[in-house]
Amino acid sequence: MTIKQDIVFLRGLEIECIIGFIDWERRIKQKVVVDLELPIDCARAAASDDVVDTLDYMSVASRVREFVGQSQFMLVETMAHRLALLLLEEFGMEWLRLSINKPGAVRGSRDVGVSIERRRDALTS
Repeated sequence: MTIKQDIVFLRGLEIECIIGFIDWERRIKQKVVVDLELPIDCARAAASDDVVDTLDYMSVASRVREFVGQSQFMLVETMAHRLALLLLEEFGMEWLRLSINKPGAVRGSRDVGVSIERRRDALTS
């Protein structure tokens, strides 16, 4: 019997930043929405009921806000990749999934964005 990895998720984290390659996009801050799935051992945390045995998602959210809020990427793809590598390195996770959406970027759609999964071995590539 295979046990699936437990996941802590963070959905709908809204952050204002400079994103885009069109001239007007470089002049104003736009909202992006970040969703994360992060691996965790919930059994260990549940047994101790202590935050030191889990992933501190408040710290992760704070770091995401800081990184994205200060960024000025042209492409959402670049932002997602660099954010994933930063989180893998700083929080020591083996892998993560993340999505970044730009609400209203395409007329007639709710949002557009990217979803990626990165593993720790991407840090050495």
